[in-house]
Amino acid sequence: MSGRFDGKVALITGGGTGIGAATARRLAAEGARVVVTGRRPEHIEKIAYETGGRAVAGDTSSLAHIEEAVAAACDTFGGLDILVANAGVELFGSVETVDIMDWRRTLEINVEGAMLAARVAVPRMRQRGEGAIVLVASVAALSGAPHYVSYLTSKAALLGLNRSLAYDFGPENIRCNALCPGWVRTEMAERALGEFAHAQGITLEEMIAKVVGPYPLRRMGNPAEIAGTIAFLASRDAAFITGTTIVADGGGAIVDIGTLAFAS
Repeated sequence: MSGRFDGKVALITGGGTGIGAATARRLAAEGARVVVTGRRPEHIEKIAYETGGRAVAGDTSSLAHIEEAVAAACDTFGGLDILVANAGVELFGSVETVDIMDWRRTLEINVEGAMLAARVAVPRMRQRGEGAIVLVASVAALSGAPHYVSYLTSKAALLGLNRSLAYDFGPENIRCNALCPGWVRTEMAERALGEFAHAQGITLEEMIAKVVGPYPLRRMGNPAEIAGTIAFLASRDAAFITGTTIVADGGGAIVDIGTLAFAS
């Protein structure tokens, strides 16, 4: 049976675990050839083996690494059609307390890494006559949270990058969209929630129940669900969608905190 991505080649940054790994599996299952990048070779090599893809270890904030990954896609599979800019870090602190190196590192990976990936990918997409870019942001781009200044700022910046890419390259049939997941059960999310739980003297599961309690769906997402949304945005099913931001958060964005006191 043919898939939506037959003949397509995808590059997924941060593809070794969580949303990135699930996206590699989903795109490959629908026919894509995938290249996955990440800083931990053992993780991306496992995903590449599972998907029949290619692993390129490195740091997404390095232009040389991005050039190597895009070259690997073109040399191994003949071109590049899809970029999923998923690599990211999550470090804590307020404007007063954040370590300046943590601040810079977060922006380098979360924002500059996505920009560099697009910078190198776009010319290759142009050669194919079309392309699709998906920037994995966060609901943190749309709201506030305590002691999260570097992460919130970086994810909000991705929404500006999304609009810029969509506007500049839409005439060449290269689309770009952003996805803002809510709490998804990934290694990074569990690490962050574990820190919150420790600070409050409760267990991780108690912390999870607390943060998703206001969600209409009353649960965290799983990476495969987010991968499904990414696959939609990357596919021709979304051919007339560009420059937009999709929220996948179990309904959390619709909750008015002023009404929570009345919830049963």
